[in-house]
Amino acid sequence: MHDLRRQALESGKTVSRKAKSKQSSTHSSRANSATNSRAGSKAASRAASDDEGDGDLSDETSFSVNSIDEMIATDESEAASDRWKLELVDRIEEIIDKKRSSVQGREAALAAYIRILTAVYAADEIRGKEMELVASFLKSIKAEISEKEAILAMKALAMTLITSPSDAIYDASATLLKRTITDSASVPTKSAAIHTLGTSTFYGGASEDEILENMTYLVEIISSDGAFIEAQDEAVPVITALEEWGFLATLVEDLSEESEDAMDAFVEQLGSSDPMVQIAAGENIALLFEKSYTPPEDNEVLSDSDEDVVADPDDDSVNGQKLVKRYTAYRRTDQLIHTLTDLSKLSTRSLSRKDKKSIHTNFADILNSVENPTRGPRYQNAISHETGKRYGSRMAVRIHRDGIMRIDKWWKLMRLKGLRRVLQGGFVSHYQHNGVVFESLPIMITTDRTSGKE
Repeated sequence: MHDLRRQALESGKTVSRKAKSKQSSTHSSRANSATNSRAGSKAASRAASDDEGDGDLSDETSFSVNSIDEMIATDESEAASDRWKLELVDRIEEIIDKKRSSVQGREAALAAYIRILTAVYAADEIRGKEMELVASFLKSIKAEISEKEAILAMKALAMTLITSPSDAIYDASATLLKRTITDSASVPTKSAAIHTLGTSTFYGGASEDEILENMTYLVEIISSDGAFIEAQDEAVPVITALEEWGFLATLVEDLSEESEDAMDAFVEQLGSSDPMVQIAAGENIALLFEKSYTPPEDNEVLSDSDEDVVADPDDDSVNGQKLVKRYTAYRRTDQLIHTLTDLSKLSTRSLSRKDKKSIHTNFADILNSVENPTRGPRYQNAISHETGKRYGSRMAVRIHRDGIMRIDKWWKLMRLKGLRRVLQGGFVSHYQHNGVVFESLPIMITTDRTSGKE
């Protein structure tokens, strides 16, 4: 079954709108296919470890504020015994039964619940209790008695969805999450709600029309610089909206109708003064160019002289995979290439050395993909003396000591980032044991030896 899922999703194609509507009642068909304010802090990039080598990944917004990150830090010994099962039972009871509970008690129970679900795959342990848990999370979000409790409740909702997806949770949560995005006085709470809306849309049973509606909603946030949700000129909500737009875009096969308005918003954000806004916008631009090319249909006849037909440079087979340009991703491509070229060579004293390096590296990738949409992130044009071929996409994430996950398409990068924003240090554990996570990113894991890395 995993092999069939891998074949279906490795292509980067998703179910058509017509077919998707027929599947709206199936179990999580979507699975197949918060931070501090800008003045407060930057989002932390994920530190490399023995389990995950991610030095190629750009910084992202985290799901919560720093104090919460400390509360829910994953304990690697969590799964070493069954003690977590007993604790999880107790924490679930505390979360569901709010009578006589204090704010601090609810925060502690939510943090413990998140910590356990992040560290181990606990679908069996929460099965049958999901809707009671969700009802409690939504009460905490709606009341917003404290910023910490509200954000923890949203994080707990997202972890519940990734552990045990449900087609009922989107309908139960979407309206409240959007109200929180608009009405909350807290920028971190707004940002956490945007992240949770993305996760709920992806795993909670949203129809394709609802997915597209939420993508349009996120474009409104982006194009207004946050003013649409009463967060004028706040960078973090804009970054968060850009990230979740890219995550949701991987669910939609045909973005030809949405491309123009989205591209206008993303190109405008390339002029932002915040490097993370610029990079997140640029990555979405690269994704849209990538998605404008698809493999031919089963009975489609191609001509080698057709300018809209190109070869996939990463396909080494004798009759390499052909890709067909389906639509023009952006009508002013020459102007866009000029902007991306300037960013890839940006020289200014207003940026730190780290930010400048990140801008150069990421926009060199984005420029390469806009000029050659079949090329994914970290694509190296240099020719290998050993093989006589281009090195190709070199982005990889280490899984334990010997496993390597190749990220050679922008849609794969968007899904990897979307999953890691929620799972953080528990990504590897869930990738190994949680079928929902694997089906979201069904990439073959190679070893250092087979990949040529010794």
